[in-house]
Amino acid sequence: MKAIWNNEILAESNDTIVIEKNHYFPAESLKSEFFVDSDTHTTCPRKGEASYKTLEVHGETNKDAAWYYPNPKYPAKEIKGYYAFWKGVTIEQ
Repeated sequence: MKAIWNNEILAESNDTIVIEKNHYFPAESLKSEFFVDSDTHTTCPRKGEASYKTLEVHGETNKDAAWYYPNPKYPAKEIKGYYAFWKGVTIEQ
C-alpha cells in the first residue's frame, strides 16, 4: 500500500493494519523528510490518545494529516508505531 499526497509517496508498505477502514503504516515505511511534529492531540475511547504529524511536501503544508497512537489502549495495541492518514492523502495499492 502507498500513502500519497501532493504527488509524493509518503509511506509504502505491504504490512499495513486496517482498523475502521484506515490503513496504518509502520513507522519505518514513512519518508520522514515529509513529516513535522504537531502539538495536536485527540482522544479515542477505544484506542487512546492520538498524536499528529503535519505534512510538508513541495512547499505545501497539510496540517495534522497523519496520526498515530504512541501508547494505544489494549484493544488497539497492534497499531503502536503505526501511522494513518486523512485530509486528502490517498491510499493506493
